[in-house]
Amino acid sequence: MKNITLAINDKVLSQARDYARRHGTTVNALVRDHLAHLVLQEKRIEEAKRGLLELMETSPARLGPDYKWNREEIYEERSFPRHKRPDLRRGGDK
Repeated sequence: MKNITLAINDKVLSQARDYARRHGTTVNALVRDHLAHLVLQEKRIEEAKRGLLELMETSPARLGPDYKWNREEIYEERSFPRHKRPDLRRGGDK
């Protein structure tokens, strides 16, 4: 493990030491954990981006640049016409 030197405002360092003491850790551990979290978070974001790009490239649902969305097509499978679902009517049989 490597050592580094940081320049920290005295007031911030004092508050960080108090925080570390209250949480049963050290300022060194807080800094180390925070840096590890930043690196991990960036790695996850990059993996998610790669996954989304791969999904976009391999998706069979390509519609083409000239495709126009049609409201009826979008809601076709979501809607339940009353004649097919009488139980959805107000006061219908239960």
